[in-house]
Amino acid sequence: MSAGERLTDALYGLGWSTVKKLPEPAAARLGRTIADLAWKRRGKGVLRLEANYARVVPDAGPERLAELSRAGMRSYLRYWMESFRLPAWSPERVRAGFDPKDLHHLTDGLASGRGVVLALPHLANWDLAGAWVTTALGTPFTTVAERLKPETLYDRFVAYREGLGMEVLPHSGGSAFGTLARRLRDGGLVCLVADRDLSASGVEVEFFGESARMPAGPALLAQQTGALLLPVTLWYDDSPVMRGRVHPPIEVPESGTRAEKTSSMTQALADAFATGIADHPEDWHMLQRLWLADLEPRAADGERP
Repeated sequence: MSAGERLTDALYGLGWSTVKKLPEPAAARLGRTIADLAWKRRGKGVLRLEANYARVVPDAGPERLAELSRAGMRSYLRYWMESFRLPAWSPERVRAGFDPKDLHHLTDGLASGRGVVLALPHLANWDLAGAWVTTALGTPFTTVAERLKPETLYDRFVAYREGLGMEVLPHSGGSAFGTLARRLRDGGLVCLVADRDLSASGVEVEFFGESARMPAGPALLAQQTGALLLPVTLWYDDSPVMRGRVHPPIEVPESGTRAEKTSSMTQALADAFATGIADHPEDWHMLQRLWLADLEPRAADGERP
């Protein structure tokens, strides 16, 4: 493990061990302070966030984009402060921390026994939404986590999410899809963050007027298992409660090849994500390159997207 990886692991460990002990108002103030300092530094993450927001809000000038990126960093640090504190939250605090609309799409789907795939973008706090599902609905679910470096950091994230009641599978290794399919065929719930393709072999979609790639997994799982595919979008307001919406199901097209069906369903997923992101752009925590126009020059230079 390199010195940088050891430092990263130590900082996350410090967050989970220290921030969760802070009173909630103190943690919120700390998050805003860190966010504002990072925003003022104008590092790569902040600049990338602004560049992404420029596509979401195309008529925004430099001043508006700067306002959005500052709000975006505050939202991003709220996610981290909440996540560090989630293991210490009582079941009552978890239940009171999230208010989803149109929940019947999820509860009806689970009651039908056919299995449900929830697909989310990087909006607000997907970990809190997951903790709410396991706590308020009493429904366990399976998810996939990107293999982070160092390995000890990945282990921290797995332990953290398993502590919230989730079954966590590694993204790499090839066996995740089969396990997810088995869970769905048994009538279970699968939750996937699905607005960024980690494999570079995802489905090309139109996203805010430009080409991007998103993972094929949610659509393929729905096709192969008969599970319901439900987009979910999340957002913050001025209250301590996170808001959310379960969107109507994305149906499997009646005709077409598997690839054509997957393309159509993934585009519908991207459209649902775009609706939520356009309504609450500051809560979209996308500090990485996403659109193909941004990825291709880096790949041409021999740099990994």
